[in-house]
Amino acid sequence: MSSFSTSDPRIPAASDCVLRPMLEERARRHPDRVYAVFAGGVSWTYAQTLRETRRAAAGLQALGLKQGETLLMALPNGPDALRLWFGANYLGATAVHINPAYRGGLLENVIENSGARLFALRPDLVPHLANVRQFELETLVIFGDTAEVATGLAVVDGAAIDAAGDAPAPPEREILPFDTQCITYTSGTTGPSKGVMCSYLHLMSFGESVYFMTAEDRYLVNLQMYHVSGVLPCMLMLRLGGSVAIVERFSTSRFWQIIAETEATFAILLGVMTRFLLSQPVCEDETRGHLRHIIQQPLDEDVHELRRRFGFDVYTSFGMTELSLPIVSEVNPARAGTCGFARPGVELRIVDAWDCEVPTGQPGELLVRTDRPWAITHGYLKNPEATAKAWRNGWFHTGDVFRKDEDGYYYFLDRLKDTIRRRGENISSFEVEAAIMLHPKVREAAAVAVESELSEDEVLGVVSLVDGATLTPEELLDFLRDRLAYFMIPRYVRILPDLPKTPTQKIEKHVLRATGLSQGDVWDREDAGVQVVRA
Repeated sequence: MSSFSTSDPRIPAASDCVLRPMLEERARRHPDRVYAVFAGGVSWTYAQTLRETRRAAAGLQALGLKQGETLLMALPNGPDALRLWFGANYLGATAVHINPAYRGGLLENVIENSGARLFALRPDLVPHLANVRQFELETLVIFGDTAEVATGLAVVDGAAIDAAGDAPAPPEREILPFDTQCITYTSGTTGPSKGVMCSYLHLMSFGESVYFMTAEDRYLVNLQMYHVSGVLPCMLMLRLGGSVAIVERFSTSRFWQIIAETEATFAILLGVMTRFLLSQPVCEDETRGHLRHIIQQPLDEDVHELRRRFGFDVYTSFGMTELSLPIVSEVNPARAGTCGFARPGVELRIVDAWDCEVPTGQPGELLVRTDRPWAITHGYLKNPEATAKAWRNGWFHTGDVFRKDEDGYYYFLDRLKDTIRRRGENISSFEVEAAIMLHPKVREAAAVAVESELSEDEVLGVVSLVDGATLTPEELLDFLRDRLAYFMIPRYVRILPDLPKTPTQKIEKHVLRATGLSQGDVWDREDAGVQVVRA
């Protein structure tokens, strides 16, 4: 039984936001209610979820994981990803989900920043650890055939997690709502990816923002757990006493089959996902009516056809890992392009470069703060400079350009940052450029977004070469395959004698973006038949 209490009405009881007491309480009240449904018809009740969590916690504890430490995970959505995350939190440790496609400097950065000693992963990522510094890593917990690669680290088969029983020792102190539950890495727009610290209250407030969900809903988790939108559903439905349907990834061709098999009632559909679904022929599964409502981000012109064809209600919102959905719409918003309105408990400002508010209807940067402490990230891990910059003047700076109309609706206009958004993934131009610059023939590089025929962005890599060097786009892409996640590898490549620069010798990326694909010297890997696929 939790002993935590406060007279502050803004702070819920630990049993309503901290995973350990919340899961124990739900399993006691609803032991036979289904909590999680997985691919292949596997499902866990609340009681079984608690047993799996305790078994994973005991196994992680036997491997040395302690309260306050971090567990690094690069696992696909599924039972192992869920039970290890929950097991770490059950001990009072912090779960750090990362993209299994990370390579090279990006992988090295999160290993160093997380400070993890334990790393749970699939065998296909193991060879890439031999090529990066391992910092504090000591043990790999491998789910799959143990790879025959010399890494200098202890290797444990994932099955060993189940060998320690299901009675972990209790944490040394009570786990509090203010403790860090998860760390999620940003795309890293102006430097290496930043680790967003998410407290239990932060994620609980995220879920609370999805105000229309109930215990009768089943939330489809088809976004990876290294995205906050893959973590949020699990905590939201645990708090409500509802359920989640966890699948490895979004699939256009199998989407309605998955909805029918799992009986999911709710899903988030990002970017081109809705367009992909509308392009599919009508099938029997889409007419069954299980999916009752969705969040569409962004709210685009497809919304009317979505509602007409599929019959579900539509909401939209704006959020980022650091925030807790400060903007959410009403059901079936009629205003084209809106993100919604400020939810209760949130204050929003739209400001100029000096943090002074701009008139209604004018564009500016969106700033956010909440009346509940800890409802927004409490900072970036080991990065006080970035934390202070984001939180300057007592408001969180989103780096995104918005406008507000006279009725209080907010509209996203653009990004101040150099993030590239490709098919649901945020891509750091900094990380792409850093990988390209590792090639010995490259003198300078820039990565910018260019328009995609599908919506969102494609990646254009622009490079200049060292004197006397020759390099083909095919050779550059081959070089990047083991250094970048597949979705970060540029589709387009332009090789120039020199990149445009300011008088202070900074690359003028706005010039490269404005030029885009208009010149005839751009190489397109899709036209060239060069494939880049998920590893």
